[in-house]
Amino acid sequence: MRTYFFIVGTISVLSFLVLGCFYPESLWIFLIIGPLVLLGLYDSFQTKHTILRNFPVIGHFRYMFESISPEIKQYFVERNTDGKPISKNIRDIIYQRSKNVNDTHPFGTQLELNNSDYEGLRHSIYPVEVAELPPRVLFGGADCRKPYSASILNISAMSFGALSSNAILALSRGAKKGNFYHNTGEGGLSHYHLDGGADIVWQIGTGYFGCRTREGNFDEEMFKQKSSHEQVKMIELKLSQGAKPGHGGILPAPKNSPEIAKIRGVEPYTTVISPLGHTAFHDAKGLLEFIQKLRDLSDGKPVGFKLCLGKPEEFVEICNQMVSTGIKPDFITVDGAEGGTGAAPLEYSDSVGIPLEPALIFVHSTLIKFNLRKEIRIIASGKVYDGISILKMMTLGADTCNSARGFMMSIGCIQALRCNTGKCPTGITTQNPKLVKGLVVEDKYIRAYNYHRNTVKAVMELMASCGIRNLDEINDKLFIKGDEFVELENKYYPDSLKLH
Repeated sequence: MRTYFFIVGTISVLSFLVLGCFYPESLWIFLIIGPLVLLGLYDSFQTKHTILRNFPVIGHFRYMFESISPEIKQYFVERNTDGKPISKNIRDIIYQRSKNVNDTHPFGTQLELNNSDYEGLRHSIYPVEVAELPPRVLFGGADCRKPYSASILNISAMSFGALSSNAILALSRGAKKGNFYHNTGEGGLSHYHLDGGADIVWQIGTGYFGCRTREGNFDEEMFKQKSSHEQVKMIELKLSQGAKPGHGGILPAPKNSPEIAKIRGVEPYTTVISPLGHTAFHDAKGLLEFIQKLRDLSDGKPVGFKLCLGKPEEFVEICNQMVSTGIKPDFITVDGAEGGTGAAPLEYSDSVGIPLEPALIFVHSTLIKFNLRKEIRIIASGKVYDGISILKMMTLGADTCNSARGFMMSIGCIQALRCNTGKCPTGITTQNPKLVKGLVVEDKYIRAYNYHRNTVKAVMELMASCGIRNLDEINDKLFIKGDEFVELENKYYPDSLKLH
């Protein structure tokens, strides 16, 4: 778009100069054209706004619309609590925190609080001081020789290929600066992940990208070599993901460049579909034996698996096998059915899998039942954007949280919903060099860092408001639902003092 602007702008200026030679009275038009050309030049060279770099001048129409949105959207288009899959209120708080500007909210809540769906945090009238240092969580069970201390908020799985090189670099550099990890996604361990310097969780999917044979099977030697990299702190075996459980990953052909194909070990410019399931194992026992193999090959680094819960009895069988074999993962990542992806069939996005909250409760409770919970960490993944959602996941059983779309928005995603087309206007989910160039890593990595820092700070402030000093004090009684108010009344008041 910038190239088109320069061509059209140059032609327009020259045309009006020629016109002015014959019709001098027409030179007043430069009062309009001149400022637009100057504005376009400025847009093309500034680094803070990807939309304006990629779409000079016309990109301002979006920002003009946003600036008057409190009036227009409130009545005609979108309320602040509307917007799918992420509401405007949540998008705003992500943008504000990533830019490190005022993230306060005016004029009270816009939510409907007088209904049974409301969930409120039980704050204390005796709050404590906010902790100076953010909490960390140690990963690594009895068989782990290289435990890892993780932040409570990290970057969820997003592959190079699904995301552009500049997006991966910005996220990785932000994670390095903020001391949190960056999950590679199943697309392989690329040099862009490593160049940013961040701690890495290397995800291995059904396609075994980056550690596969020509036939698509798992390659032990290749995995051993890459997992030994110092930046690779943990290994995550992907069984399924929330947006398309049981379907396998999809890399559309337009995104599968020669560079991406080389990293993954596939043919370029072909649509790459990961197999539905793994070929290295076919049952619960085989899964655990493969996890042990990955742990041994990586010289004792923490290894876990990621799943979107479908059949609860299958997870129960995995727990049975943990007890029988003595092999346990170091962590389990629970992805909800509301999880996101750039490309998935609508039926899978909308109608397959169990949502995060009930799945998280089930996994947490089942591990407790089998006396396994103390040895296995749980990571929650799925619509985690702010301090309250992180704290909520922890009350349901999570030790830490992963966020994908939150970090995408921190580096400029505007929820254009064009991830699967290769035409992302912000240069994040595209391989179009012209669009990717608009995403300036030097600016965006700071925003990823700011978003993480300010969101973790919000968690710490919420904990302090509840009188909680450390993560061990978080429990499932920390939130109260609207329909529990009546139970409170019955518990604390005799019949003669009923409030209602």
